[in-house]
Amino acid sequence: MKVRKLLSGALIIALLSGCSAAASNEGGAKDGTGASSGHAASVEVSADTAESSASNGDTASEGSSDSECLVTDDETSAYEDQEVVPLKDLCEDYFLLGVGINGSTLENQTLNIPQYMELSKEQFNSCTMTNLMKSCYILDQFGSQDNLKNGNEEPALNFASIDPTLQWCKDNGMKMRGHTLVWHTQAPGWFFREGYTDDGEYVDKDTMLLRMESYIRQLVTHVQDEYPGVIYCWDVVNEAVEPGAYDPDSYFMCRTMTGEDPNPWYDTIGEDYVEMAFTYARKYVDEDVKLFYNDYNTYQTPKTQAIYDLCSHLKDEGLIDGIGMQGYWGIDYPNDEAIKTAITKFAELGLEIQVTELSIGVESETPEQFEKQATRYGQVFKLLHDMDTEAGGPANITCVTLFGLVDHYREGDTTNTRIFDQNYEPKPAYFAIKEEMEQY
Repeated sequence: MKVRKLLSGALIIALLSGCSAAASNEGGAKDGTGASSGHAASVEVSADTAESSASNGDTASEGSSDSECLVTDDETSAYEDQEVVPLKDLCEDYFLLGVGINGSTLENQTLNIPQYMELSKEQFNSCTMTNLMKSCYILDQFGSQDNLKNGNEEPALNFASIDPTLQWCKDNGMKMRGHTLVWHTQAPGWFFREGYTDDGEYVDKDTMLLRMESYIRQLVTHVQDEYPGVIYCWDVVNEAVEPGAYDPDSYFMCRTMTGEDPNPWYDTIGEDYVEMAFTYARKYVDEDVKLFYNDYNTYQTPKTQAIYDLCSHLKDEGLIDGIGMQGYWGIDYPNDEAIKTAITKFAELGLEIQVTELSIGVESETPEQFEKQATRYGQVFKLLHDMDTEAGGPANITCVTLFGLVDHYREGDTTNTRIFDQNYEPKPAYFAIKEEMEQY
C-alpha cells in the first residue's frame, strides 16, 4: 500500500463508536512527577504512569478534532510515494516488535477498534496490555471477602479485563508480554489489609506472601490453561528500585515510597517481596516463559547499578531471564551514550534485554516537531540494532515495544508519541524506523 493523504473524519468516528465517550483516568500519576506524553520533559518518568495520565480524558489534546483530520497534503507530500510495509518483518532478524493495546475499561480499550487491531497485527508480532492486566482490574474485593467467610484466605480473581485480548491474540497468532504481576501502583489498598477491607490494618508478612503466591498462581495458570503459548514473558515486578526513596539497608535501593504514598508491598513484606514474586512466578509459569524485571530511568547511573545488583542476585538464584527498560523518552534526552552504557552494563549479566514501553513525545504537534520525533526514533532503532548481538553488539535484545499505535486513539487521549496518527496514517517516525531497519 501507499500513503493515503486524507482519511475521513466520519470514518474515524464510526470506528470509535464502540468505545466509551467518557474517558477515565488510567491509573493516575505515580508520584506527581509524570509529564504528559505530549510534552517533553527533562527526565524519563514511569511509562505506565505517563501512559495512564496522558489518557485521562480531562482535556482534549492540542490539535485534536473529532471531525477534522490532522494530516495535511504538506505533511504527507514527502512520504506519499513511499511504500508502507510491516515493520515487524524489517526487525525480525534482530528482535520482536511490540505494540501497546491501550485502554482503561472494557469499553474504551483499543480492542474495540477494528482498524487499530488490524494495523497492529500487520505491523507488530508482540503486544502488551498497557493497563487492563494490572492487579486493580483483576482482583475481586467482594469475592475475596466471600472467600474469607468460607474459610479460604486466598484472594478472588476476575479475568474479564484480560480474556478478550488474550482470545484475540490466540485467534490471530499474536504473542503477548504479560504486564505486570507485582507493582506497587494500581494495586488496590484492600488487598494488603485485614479482611480485604479498605480500612483494615496491614496483614502480616506470611499472610501477604500467601496472597501474593495465590494471585500469581491463579493468574498465570488461567492464562496458560486457557490461552496456551500466548504470553511468552512476564514483567514479574515493576519499578521496585527507587534511588530517591529507598530502604538504606537494601542492597538494591528497594522502593519504600511513591511520592506521598507508601509502597504496600514493602510495608507488608519488606524488600524480600521482589525475590519472592520471582520465586512464585518461576514456580508456576511454563518453563519456556521468560521472567523480566521492568523499570524506568534505567539509564541513570545510580539506578542502573541498583537494577544490576538486584538482577545479578536474581540470576544467581535462577529466577530471572531478562531486564525490561522502559523508554518514555524525549526528542533530546537521554543521550545515546547514557542508553548504551546502561545496556552494556545489563548485558554483562547475560540476560535478555527488552525495551518495553518506547514512547517519544513532542512539545507541540507541528511538522517540525514530528520530523524531530522521527529523527529520534530512527536514532533509537539504530542504537538498538547496533547493540544487539545479531549485529555484533554486546546485548541480546529480544523485543522492542512501542507503547501504543496511534495518537489520540479516542476522545480525550492526549498522546502524540506514536508512529501513526489518529487517522491511521504513518507519521514521519514510521518512515524513519523503516528507513533505518531497511539498511540491515
